[in-house]
Amino acid sequence: MRFTPWATRLVLTLSLSATAFLTACGGGGKDGDSNTQVRLLNATRSYNSLDLEVDSKKINTAVAYASVGDYGSVNTGATASKVTTNPVGTSISATTPTLTGGTNYTYITYGFAGAIRTTLLQESETVPAANKAKLLVLNLAPDAGALDVYVTGATDPLDSATPHTTNLQGGSGSGYGEINSGTFRVRVTGYNKRSDLRLDIPAITLDSASVNTLILTATDGGVLVNGITLVQKGVAKNFANTQSRVRTVAALSAAGAVTSSLNGQTMFNGAISPLISDYVTTASGASTLNVAVNGVNRAFAAPTLGVGKDATLLVWGDPANPQLTVLDDDNRLPTVSGEVKIRLVNALPTSGAGLNVAFGSIASNVAAGSASTFGTTSSSATGVQVDLTVPAGTIYTNSALVFPANSVWTFFAVPTTSGVTTTAPIAGLAALPKRERP
Repeated sequence: MRFTPWATRLVLTLSLSATAFLTACGGGGKDGDSNTQVRLLNATRSYNSLDLEVDSKKINTAVAYASVGDYGSVNTGATASKVTTNPVGTSISATTPTLTGGTNYTYITYGFAGAIRTTLLQESETVPAANKAKLLVLNLAPDAGALDVYVTGATDPLDSATPHTTNLQGGSGSGYGEINSGTFRVRVTGYNKRSDLRLDIPAITLDSASVNTLILTATDGGVLVNGITLVQKGVAKNFANTQSRVRTVAALSAAGAVTSSLNGQTMFNGAISPLISDYVTTASGASTLNVAVNGVNRAFAAPTLGVGKDATLLVWGDPANPQLTVLDDDNRLPTVSGEVKIRLVNALPTSGAGLNVAFGSIASNVAAGSASTFGTTSSSATGVQVDLTVPAGTIYTNSALVFPANSVWTFFAVPTTSGVTTTAPIAGLAALPKRERP
């Protein structure tokens, strides 16, 4: 197996696993063959239909998401390749890979609009014996970080399962592992955290004497992942994520207490404001929400959760008349290596909040109970000046806040616990800087 990644713009550095990646070498192939077979797999949800062109020759047309085109023959001496949108024909990826003659390749295009990448999978792995199957896992979801992948029976508990592959970094492959053929449940979790479920596929069938690849790609939220299986020289199958991640932020004045649950999963139980819960993973779509403030149930409208997305339930305002705002959390990493994504959430009853980083404006005039769009700034290992302001003055300042490269941050402007003195110049107001990713 040979697997060669490239990026069409500078994004995050791909980590290469020596067991999974080999640089494709050029030259005659078997019997001096100067031709090879290529096809396209569309693994980016940003584009419903893509074309593949090699040396100005159209190889595939209108390849739908999670689908693969038919093979076309190309000359290994003329491999200038483009992936373009259909029907407009805008180029989203261009490269000139080195191909070996007499073999088969699949171009895998993945990522999202503005950060598209294309990877080359050489399909020449030796077929296993009868009643056996080979499985390669590709982590093409660098936003999701390191992952563990479990292949088990349908009802096997995850707590006692042994991972098929562990600590699979973004941009890496597991190498082909040989297992029994059959139908299995596949679960993907965060590295070394079995409770952090990123994808649950109830049934994947690995046929006898087959070679298979499980491709993991990013969701809109950036943390959950989608799955696509590809049979060597065969078909692709889509295993889209059907989950969402949700958390609660308690940001009531006067230390208001929040209890919250969504679809039966508890996020807070009498949490004293201000406080941020962990995310819970739940089914996307219509939901069942229960929120109590200071022990009194509140009839807030339950949110409709986007597939593969992250959301924050912001409970804010006066405990006697609390409000709920549902915020969309974009936890995808910055698209330019070395940058940092930052936004401001204003959970104060006063509009006009602003955030300055390194004396540059990240957010301004943010209304009460709302979030700014994400801004970007350069990372800093030594620390930069950060100031969070409201019309009355500065409520948070830090002269040396460190922003690691390729991270995502949210600053929450919140009321403090009643009677507690803070370092903020304005008593009773403060900020909760929250490093979201990685």
